[in-house]
Amino acid sequence: MQINKRVLCPERLRKVPAQFSWVDQRLVRQRCLYDCEHAAWALYLVLVTVADAQGLSYYSDQSLQRMLRLEPAGLAAARAQLCRAGLIVYQRPLYQVLALEEAAPLAPVQSRSGQTRSLKDILAQVLEKGVEP
Repeated sequence: MQINKRVLCPERLRKVPAQFSWVDQRLVRQRCLYDCEHAAWALYLVLVTVADAQGLSYYSDQSLQRMLRLEPAGLAAARAQLCRAGLIVYQRPLYQVLALEEAAPLAPVQSRSGQTRSLKDILAQVLEKGVEP
C-alpha cells in the first residue's frame, strides 16, 4: 500500500539543532520529557531516529509495539503523552516529530555589586576561573 505523506504541522518543521547532537539537547535542558513515562521516551527516540527531514514517519502500531515491547494500551499512552508534551502530532498512520518550542529568554541576574550580568557571563566566569560570581 502506498502512503501519501504530507506535513501535518508546517509551522513547526524540524531543523538541525545548532549544537552537535542529532537529538536536540533542549529535550533535557527544558525538561520536555520529564512528565512522560519511559515508554514515551522510547517511542520518541524511535520516531526521531526513523523520521525523514520533515519529521514524518508512518510505522504501524504493530511494528512499534513489537519494537518497543508494548501492549496496544501502552503504545497509545506513550503516544498521548508525547502529543500532550507538544513533541509530536499523530494522524493515523502519520507521525510528525515537531520542532521544539523556543524557551523564554533567561532574565539578567544582578550581582552583589548591583550590576546586571547575564547568566552566560556568570557561567563563563565560574567555568574559567572557578570563582563564585
